[in-house]
Amino acid sequence: MAALLGAVGLIWPEVVLSSLGFEILESGARADGDYTRVFMAASSMASLNMGVYYLVAAATEWRPFFRFTVAFRLLTLVVFSSLIVLDVAPARFLGVALWEGAGALATGLALLYDSRQGRRLSP
Repeated sequence: MAALLGAVGLIWPEVVLSSLGFEILESGARADGDYTRVFMAASSMASLNMGVYYLVAAATEWRPFFRFTVAFRLLTLVVFSSLIVLDVAPARFLGVALWEGAGALATGLALLYDSRQGRRLSP
């Protein structure tokens, strides 16, 4: 999903912005100094990169990468939820926060399952 949404954000940033509940402005309607499109390109590229990182980690069974992501996805859940509470982001942004929390939970459970199966973890 990260790779897919990153690619969509690079090609059609309006799709990602509208799915998160942000107002879509025409290019000419943006004020000087409005860097929304630059931020969308940067965050979409980061999302695309993370998606590729996850795919490489899964293909190589690099479990330490997944252990690392559990804590940081939980942190992302807290930060994104806080943005909503502080009225910085629209309530629809909660979907992003919950996605990260669900991803952390699923990854953590999968790692726990692997460890209980006696699988040797990669260094």
